[in-house]
Amino acid sequence: MRTRIAFKPVEILVVEDSKGDIGLIEEGFEDAKIGNILHIVEDGEEAIAFLRGEGQFSGSPRPDIILLDLNLPKKDGREVLEEVKGDDELKNIPIVVLTTSKAEEDILRSYNLHANAYITKPVDFDQFLDVVRSIENFWLEIVKLPSK
Repeated sequence: MRTRIAFKPVEILVVEDSKGDIGLIEEGFEDAKIGNILHIVEDGEEAIAFLRGEGQFSGSPRPDIILLDLNLPKKDGREVLEEVKGDDELKNIPIVVLTTSKAEEDILRSYNLHANAYITKPVDFDQFLDVVRSIENFWLEIVKLPSK
């Protein structure tokens, strides 16, 4: 007799204000080998509210990983990164910075704020999808993420 093991889907919080990039991220994860649930917020204030389960995000699940753009309205990604990594309840959630910035100061600052990875978004459609699939492969299949 064979026993099937049920796996809990991976909860991914995407913090991105570009509709086009959101569509590419969704498309990239659609074909995922691992079940995932994408939660999308479009600014830094919504990201923090989601993570803390506040307001309209009451009862939101704790994400297994966060994909974070740096250039966001209301509260930018750098502020979100600093706030999350400074919070004892949230700091263990891996954060992958996914942004258009290639600036050395943004890369250095992100790692100084304890980002787990920094990826510059490619402009090319196929390369962007490859990056999203690489994130899925590495962070959701290879890396052992902390349990809640």
